Amino acid sequence: VAALERQIFDFLGYQWAPILANFLHIMAVILGIFGTIQYRSKYLMMYAVWLVLWVGWNAFIICFYLEVGRLSQDRDFIMTFNTSLHRSWWMENGPGCLVTPVMNSNLAPEDHHVITVSGCLLDYQYIEVVSSAMQIFLALFGFVYACYVSKVFLEEEDS
Repeated sequence: VAALERQIFDFLGYQWAPILANFLHIMAVILGIFGTIQYRSKYLMMYAVWLVLWVGWNAFIICFYLEVGRLSQDRDFIMTFNTSLHRSWWMENGPGCLVTPVMNSNLAPEDHHVITVSGCLLDYQYIEVVSSAMQIFLALFGFVYACYVSKVFLEEEDS
């Protein structure tokens, strides 16, 4: 459910890299559930390996939105594969945000507009960070679960 929620908001913001990562995550979750139901430890091991990559991706997302190191949201368009100027959907639609268009701005290409966002109760960066932190927490829980259940399945096969 958390991955589907994240997928929806990334689609609304046209963030292609997270959309692709979320899609792969949803597929891995489906394979993990299938592996649990069908007693297939190999699927659970694959799910556990994916969760390690998923934690790394979410750690990168947290670093990106907090602009850790040389990462910058203003110049790096990693989330859209450098194809557009789109940002997080939460930037304009966060709780309490007031969006004001800037008319006659020379900063934007012809098919875009410049806006100012003010009055947000919580900045969009922190919403994205909390979402990624929740994904990391769920992934750690899933990793422990997958390893334990896979171990149980392998022990049952031996006996």
